[in-house]
Amino acid sequence: MKIRTLVIALALSLVMPNIARADEGMWLLSLIGKNYQDMQRQGFKLTPEDIYNVNNACLKDAIVGLGNAGSPFWHFCTGEIISSKGLVSTNHHCGYGKLQEHSTVEHDYLRDGFWAYSMDQELPNPGLTASILVRMEDVTDQVKKAITDEMNEGDRAEAVKKISEQIAEKAVEGTVYDAKVIPMFNDNQYFLFVHIIYKDVRLVGAPPSSMGKFGGDTDNWSWPRHTCDFSMFRIYTAPDGSPADYSKDNIPLEPKHHLPVSAGEINDGDFAMVMGFPGTTDHFLTSYGLEETMNITNKLRYEIRTVKINILREEMAASQATRIKYASKYASCSNYWKYSYEQNKALKNLNTMGVKKEVEKEYLDWARKQTNPKYVRALDLIQKGYAARAVAEEANMYLVEGLLTGPELLLQAVRIYNTLEAAENPDYAAYRDNILEGMTAKAADFYKDYNMETEMRVMTGLFAHVYKNMNEQYMPEFLVKAGKKKDGDFTKYVAEMFEESIFATEESFMKFMQKPSLKKLAKDPIYKAGKETFEKYQEVNSIVPQEEQENLERGIRDFTDGILQINDGRKLMSPDANSTIRLTYGNVMSYDPRDGVSYHYYTTMKGVIEKEDPDNAEFNVPTRLKELYAKKEFGSYANKRGELPTCFITNNDITGGNSGSPVINGKGVLIGLAFDGNSEAMSGDIDFEENLQRCICLDSRYMLWVIDVYAGAKNLIAEMDIVR
Repeated sequence: MKIRTLVIALALSLVMPNIARADEGMWLLSLIGKNYQDMQRQGFKLTPEDIYNVNNACLKDAIVGLGNAGSPFWHFCTGEIISSKGLVSTNHHCGYGKLQEHSTVEHDYLRDGFWAYSMDQELPNPGLTASILVRMEDVTDQVKKAITDEMNEGDRAEAVKKISEQIAEKAVEGTVYDAKVIPMFNDNQYFLFVHIIYKDVRLVGAPPSSMGKFGGDTDNWSWPRHTCDFSMFRIYTAPDGSPADYSKDNIPLEPKHHLPVSAGEINDGDFAMVMGFPGTTDHFLTSYGLEETMNITNKLRYEIRTVKINILREEMAASQATRIKYASKYASCSNYWKYSYEQNKALKNLNTMGVKKEVEKEYLDWARKQTNPKYVRALDLIQKGYAARAVAEEANMYLVEGLLTGPELLLQAVRIYNTLEAAENPDYAAYRDNILEGMTAKAADFYKDYNMETEMRVMTGLFAHVYKNMNEQYMPEFLVKAGKKKDGDFTKYVAEMFEESIFATEESFMKFMQKPSLKKLAKDPIYKAGKETFEKYQEVNSIVPQEEQENLERGIRDFTDGILQINDGRKLMSPDANSTIRLTYGNVMSYDPRDGVSYHYYTTMKGVIEKEDPDNAEFNVPTRLKELYAKKEFGSYANKRGELPTCFITNNDITGGNSGSPVINGKGVLIGLAFDGNSEAMSGDIDFEENLQRCICLDSRYMLWVIDVYAGAKNLIAEMDIVR
């Protein structure tokens, strides 16, 4: 079993209290009262109860975690309710996949945008969920009663799982809620989260991608920005207000609270807080984990994805149909492709490795004074654990990024085989027809966004890259044989695979499904390649001794425990992000990224026009926007200088999953939507850099202007409480 390492990273301030990091922290809502005085000093005008209150409506009731039905407690983005009729705003890139799913060559919502001018025009999205926190509770004492330090890691994990499920089941008994106990601080604390999860979430509106993704990969993770990064959805419920699957009889949600939307001024230094569902941070990462992140994870992800990115760019530029099919896939691939590069660059520039080693030195000085030897032993276990798995981690990057999730068909073929095998199992005979029907439906959905020529090029390029760079000992056999036979050129080999494979086209696969056969499938060249790759992946994961894996987990937990003790009473600490709702607070703030360069805290539509490049798809500007700009038709959304603001920056601590999070002022009013971080501080998920860290936000005035003036969706404007 492969370890999911949420490991450890500490800034010097955690062990050296004279260094302040006032803006760092992803805070649990139920504990926000501990930060209250600091928030007041920065400009917060409300009370902690206005943020989190179990018995009365509060800000938490307007914050939405967007997820998928299969994993309701993992949120890929955040949204916020901005009307009494369940209207939700989030980022354009959060709604991008749904825009793509609804797009056709005839109705290209990616290119043209989409607006529902009445509720009956809103589009359903099966599988999309919207979660709202009901309450949370510290259940650490209950969980720890079920475990002891003498347990091995397997027994401990099983005991935690059992008691956690019992606590969660009891918490939602007799309700429509869902609950889960989630560990914090690397399994040193545990919190119960109770959510209400809505299952009917409909697409309401979005600007064209030329605005919603303006700047593309070039501007991604950078400032200044001019991206109109928003889309809109609506939550629907059963007539009685309870969660329900899509039905024409469903009604718009009547939320407990919704956010007023600002059309007013934003000034440098203004208070700003972000509430949302950040995905993963590693603020407790040691130097040993950092070495793995930089030299294996980030390095190889960037190198492997570069091959795929370059091919997809060419394919999408050549065909509108291919662009629509691969738009969401490309966006997903490119986001962390650039992130990996920029994070490594920032980590080097900021000497994060040196910071980590200094933290560990200070930690050991403390640990040697403790009576329990586990604290001294922790770093040794961590060092040995990372060393033991280094070879496997490198091999896995090539197997996963290069073969299993780089091309699409290898993993698809393995899934199809496994599903068909289940259908042929006598124990499931009663379900065979349903399983086969499900396979056919899922295949149709897969091939909707598939192009054979594109997949062949991606497969050819990635096969060649993996063969050239991966340790041959861990390669699947088909790649070794074909590479040696073809001298590293896989063009003809891949062409031959596609000529023989039932997976090559939708037609050939659907023909196979008319009379499915495991025997025939087992001989398919694409399936055989996928099977060998997956088996090699399992083999690689088994080479790390179980003892080393368990020792690494134990070392991480004990090290984190030690850091918490060192820091006790010196400075509040927040747990790493894990897709649970958090609040970060700070201020709107300009910054100086390097010598001789100063960045203003906001941008305007003038910058959109200045960046326009008709020859570069990333910087195309819609004709209507240019016409409105030329006439200065900014409605009531211009600032005091007569400019139309587009984006602004704050020093809030955010990460992936915060995309679409509301940026809220000191009075509880929505002033923007968080959508990105800045490249100079891409180390932030590991080590927050308070002088450089910036959260890039869409200004609510730009969003309102697009809805009102650009799109003419007066129906949506009428729903909102707009504060001027």
